[in-house]
Amino acid sequence: MSKLLIQGAQLVNEGSITKQDVLIEGERIAQIAPAIAITNEMEVISAHGKFLLPGCIDDQVHFREPGLTHKADIGSESKACAAGGITSYLEMPNTNPQTTTAEAYANKLSIAGQTSWVNYGFMFGGTNDNLDAIKAIDPKKTPALKLFLGSSTGNMLVDNPDTLKGIFSAFRLPIAVHCEDENTIRENTSHYIEKFGDDIPIVHHPDIRSEEACYLSSSKAIALAKETGARLHVFHLSTARETNLFSNTLPLAKKQITSEVCIHHLWFSDEDYATKGTHIKWNPAVKTKKDREGLWEALNDDRIDIIATDHAPHTLDEKNQVYTKAPSGGPMVQHALPVLLECIQQGKITLEKVVEKMCHNPAILFSIEDRGYIRSGYFADLVLVDMDLAQTVTRENILYKCGWSPLEGTRLRGSVTHTIINGRLLYKEGDFVDQPNAKALTFNR
Repeated sequence: MSKLLIQGAQLVNEGSITKQDVLIEGERIAQIAPAIAITNEMEVISAHGKFLLPGCIDDQVHFREPGLTHKADIGSESKACAAGGITSYLEMPNTNPQTTTAEAYANKLSIAGQTSWVNYGFMFGGTNDNLDAIKAIDPKKTPALKLFLGSSTGNMLVDNPDTLKGIFSAFRLPIAVHCEDENTIRENTSHYIEKFGDDIPIVHHPDIRSEEACYLSSSKAIALAKETGARLHVFHLSTARETNLFSNTLPLAKKQITSEVCIHHLWFSDEDYATKGTHIKWNPAVKTKKDREGLWEALNDDRIDIIATDHAPHTLDEKNQVYTKAPSGGPMVQHALPVLLECIQQGKITLEKVVEKMCHNPAILFSIEDRGYIRSGYFADLVLVDMDLAQTVTRENILYKCGWSPLEGTRLRGSVTHTIINGRLLYKEGDFVDQPNAKALTFNR
């Protein structure tokens, strides 16, 4: 059995930072102690001056496979995850075909088993007419059900009130939702098309996908969850107003209604549309500085439970079209953790809180088995970061298949130097030093 010793790291785990050695045997953590004696059979990583984190778990990505692989695929985007310190992901069902049947779900697991660089799970998708398939979901292999209550592709917009109530009443695993009110958005879009045609100035994106559209949908979903007892998780909050719908009076494990914020809503504001244009067109829209400040406040006081990426790549040709044709979404997995390391330097959040929101809390919320913490007996998914090693995002060092990032030209103080997946060192100081060693996530239910 292989043995890997990480020596002298500042270990960030469960709310504290302590200097520790960590011994890995095979796939799992065998020992954590202030000093572990080196033996001949050990490979040693000297981590003095660096911070050791549990591998990040991204609970919302779109890797575009199957069906949309000109933009991205599971292999390319999971490799970018590894370089960015994300060791597990939960991927969304709006691919082609959509992941709304048992057959489509099995196909995704098969693809990932052959090509994914990091650990993987797939959310099952809900529609207006697949309740029987939803009821047949295996709770030990499926993290959650994903519902689009606005801004969907294909037939995944769930807008039948009876169907929605039936799903909320019948399903007891987490229900993850995209909340934007479709009628409000359609009315706003019609208004701006009448004024500008297809070439609507991007600055109006947050007027079209407005605060009201977000709040109306989120509040309705929360009311339905309270009525039915559903376990609701609201994706990508974008407004300060929405944060007041959530509570910090209970620990996460006891919450029935939880929320998430994404990197782009913490980093950009509507002032950035002038320089970034449709490259920062997301659904929900990036909104005001006041909204961004409200999201940071709610994240730090625990009304918001998780930080994710909503990684959703498109080609530059697609993104550079006029407003009504440019798709929403952008790539982020390679740079999410480095962005947060920069935010730590700016005093917006602590490293302990980043670990809570990107590692511990996704594991708690989705009942992910033996991951998300640095604990003896857990899988050795670990990340070393150097807070003093700055990087600049450039076209040349981007790993996304789409080949671009909305962060290009940004200097970030802090870098991932090593990524370990299931006990094997996969990424080291800018290079991949081993082959993929990923596993399907399992859920302790």
